[in-house]
Amino acid sequence: MFLLSKKIIAGAMLCLAVNLVSAQQKDDSQKCRYTKTSYGYLMVLREGDNVLALIENLAKEQQIPSANFTGIGFAQEVTFGFYDFSQKKFNPKTFSKVEMGNLTGSIAWNEDKPSLHIHGIATDDKFDAYGGHILGLKVGTGSMEIYITVNQQKLQRKIEQPLNANVLQLPCLN
Repeated sequence: MFLLSKKIIAGAMLCLAVNLVSAQQKDDSQKCRYTKTSYGYLMVLREGDNVLALIENLAKEQQIPSANFTGIGFAQEVTFGFYDFSQKKFNPKTFSKVEMGNLTGSIAWNEDKPSLHIHGIATDDKFDAYGGHILGLKVGTGSMEIYITVNQQKLQRKIEQPLNANVLQLPCLN
């Protein structure tokens, strides 16, 4: 009888643990990724989130005319690109398990799609720093906070030659 009681208690504890894990996973998936603020938006992204895709989605969903943003947090993976002017393309280099000490960028539009321009600095566990133009960024263990300041004027980017680069187009002042 004592052995049966131990098995029942162990089974009940296992069920409770499984339900608790399920509840935590459900809660994590339902956490808000962004909220409106007096200046624009605040994003809090979590492990595995694709930062560039989520900023682009926010710009589309909220119809952000243009914006600038800053951020900090942990990165599972960041890909920097250094622009090769002779080849007219970015040479990528990826770093894993780093901390974004700085993330700075802007949101404009290229026709009907958001166009991001992002730079940043990442540091590793030896405090070595890497930086430049960001081509890809995925959140690591922990979180990433991004503060987005919205501008009311819709800004556009267009490919300019001879660089073959997306350049922000400014309206002239009269």
